[in-house]
Order: sequence, then C-alpha cells, then structure tokens
Amino acid sequence: MIVYDLLCERGHRFEGWFGSSEDFASQQERGLVSCPTCDSENVTKAPMAPAVGRKGNQQQVNARQGNGPEKDGNGLSNTPMTPEVAEAIEKLAKAQAKALQNSTWVGKDFAEQSRAMHYGERDHAPIHGEATLQEANELLDEGVPVAPLPLPVASPDDVN
Repeated sequence: MIVYDLLCERGHRFEGWFGSSEDFASQQERGLVSCPTCDSENVTKAPMAPAVGRKGNQQQVNARQGNGPEKDGNGLSNTPMTPEVAEAIEKLAKAQAKALQNSTWVGKDFAEQSRAMHYGERDHAPIHGEATLQEANELLDEGVPVAPLPLPVASPDDVN
C-alpha cells in the first residue's frame, strides 16, 4: 500500500491509500479520486516527506533537537500548525477566556452545583468546572443546560 497526501483545487488536504502509484493514476484518470470535503475531482499529490523507517540500532532523536517532524505514540505530528489554525485557536481561546471572566470555578463540584441551580436550591450564576462524561450525560438527561468548553481550563490551584 502507498499512502499519498492529496490536495484538491480548493486547498483541502487529505490522505489516499492506493495499491501502487499506477493504481492512483488509473483511479484519477477514471475520476474515482475526489476530495472528501468538496467532491472536487481536480486532485493532485501534495508534497510530502518520504516515510523512511529508522534503523533498529539507532536511537530516536526528538524533533526539537533539529531532526524534523516526528510522530508521537498516537501518530500525531508535532510539526508547527498553519498560521490560520494558530489564529483560529487564539481567537477561540480569547473568546473562551472572555466567557469565563465572570464565571466561578467549582472544580469537581460542577455536576452538583449545576443540578442545585437547575432545581432552585441555589441562585443561578455562571460556573465552570470538571465533570465526568457520565455526570455530563446525567445532567443533560435531567434537562440541566451544560456544554463542554472547547479548550481545556486549568484549575486556579494549578495555575502559577
């Protein structure tokens, strides 16, 4: 199998797996290769680094020491994100920080405090904290309005 990074005419980047380079060319000729985002059939191979395996007797060198991109155990690359992605994350972080400005951190008591407000046992106030997936699902099943934050938030005790 050969894995190609592909790029459509609208700039969408995606991955394609083919039996051989001839298989890719044949499928492209027949109009079988299309962008999964916009369905464009104007697709080309994107520039990519060759996947060269490490020799068994070599130690792995961290990418930060200048040996190029490296993938962690989850297959995630530590290559720099594009400026557009960095800008979007920065805007999202600022929006989240602004939304939490007048919110109180309640930590692991989030589910209990949210439930108490919902049932009128305490005054309504903006809060944020931690909840397990099970706790969040139980709150939603009870009709308690909760939503996950898009970016992680550190406990005030953990912030230096």
